[in-house]
Amino acid sequence: MSLQISIRECGDVTVVDLCGKSTIDGGSESLSCRLKELIADGVSRLLLNLEDLSQVDSSGVGVIIDTVVRVRKRGGDLKLLSPRGRVLEVLRVLRLTKIASSFEDETEALASFQSRSLAAH
Repeated sequence: MSLQISIRECGDVTVVDLCGKSTIDGGSESLSCRLKELIADGVSRLLLNLEDLSQVDSSGVGVIIDTVVRVRKRGGDLKLLSPRGRVLEVLRVLRLTKIASSFEDETEALASFQSRSLAAH
């Protein structure tokens, strides 16, 4: 299964739902393009929903890291939602969960963006 990407807005947070594989031959390039487009359009708060992502390799991890750097340069943030199974293992081994906050609950993840902006004021 290749990568399916759907994008939705929840307030001022853009949620990117991923389903399938983010691998060198299975969607990492299209994910990178979509995320770069969102950032170019001014999106600075991204929540990557990984609940239905079944596989990620170094190319997919690279896309996540690149996107974290890009949005933080613009004063925003990227957070992860519901990584599971092998995807969670890869993210933990590479310590990506230390770089990007990870949440199990979407409501909690969305609220974390609000608390950060309140703390900034």
